[in-house]
Amino acid sequence: MEKAYKLEFAGEQAGSLYVNCCGLSRTEPLHSFGPALKPHYLIHYILSGRGKFAIGGEEYPLEAGCGFLITPDELAFYQADEKDPWTYVWVGFSGTLAEEYVSNIGLSVRQPVFRSEASEELYRIVKDMMNHNTFDLSHDLRRNGQLGVFLSVIAEGSRVEKEGESGKANIYVRKAVSFIQSNYCNPIKVTDVADYVCINRSYLYTLFQNSMGMSPQRFLTTFRITKAAELLQLTSLPIESIALSCGYQDPLVFTKAFRQMKQMSPSAFRKEMQKGESRRNKEYLRQVEEFIGQINRLQA
Repeated sequence: MEKAYKLEFAGEQAGSLYVNCCGLSRTEPLHSFGPALKPHYLIHYILSGRGKFAIGGEEYPLEAGCGFLITPDELAFYQADEKDPWTYVWVGFSGTLAEEYVSNIGLSVRQPVFRSEASEELYRIVKDMMNHNTFDLSHDLRRNGQLGVFLSVIAEGSRVEKEGESGKANIYVRKAVSFIQSNYCNPIKVTDVADYVCINRSYLYTLFQNSMGMSPQRFLTTFRITKAAELLQLTSLPIESIALSCGYQDPLVFTKAFRQMKQMSPSAFRKEMQKGESRRNKEYLRQVEEFIGQINRLQA
């Protein structure tokens, strides 16, 4: 028997991240669920007591301060302890970004368990979701906003066993590359990239050298100049506008960086590209393909 207070939010929902259900349960000894499937992501966090959780062919003994993830359409089973049954809160969620967020936290079928010391905060978040339980737009926005807070608290304070040092290194580099791809048009520096992925600049340098064969500064410059060369070839924008579009506030600094990488000025490069399938044109396309391939291999 389970004493549960739960809410299911049915109906048509869409978006990047939204709540399907949430609740609080105080279970009886040996109360269990499954083995069964869930159609969405489901995170349980144990407030008190003990139990066990099984997914992906593995079983995990759990206690207060632990949480576990059930992934969509994956057989899962969990059961309260006979002598010290658990009390837990849970949140079910979906959305186009749900998988990405869960993965970035470090959770998966292979690593479904985490620990967090933020017991009171996680309880308050779920309680707030349950207090805003209508289909009113303001309540809907409140619940989904609290879902983001719920995941952020887990991400900030949880201790999850990751994929090992090499796996973590790849995560850092992928996130750094993604940040550069999204922000190359802004006057960012390597320190901004390092701050975003929460590591120091020297460690970021080592990771880039190992993964990309170049420094993060070299990668940032290469990405910017590659984009600038594309704009020079495909548009008639002034050189100053292209410089600003690629993160260079000073056109002279842009021209110097472009000349160092392409062995010619931006204006000379544009004239050369306008000649059609010249030798330099073909060489440029080959360089672009190699650079894009390098990025794609990293993100695969």
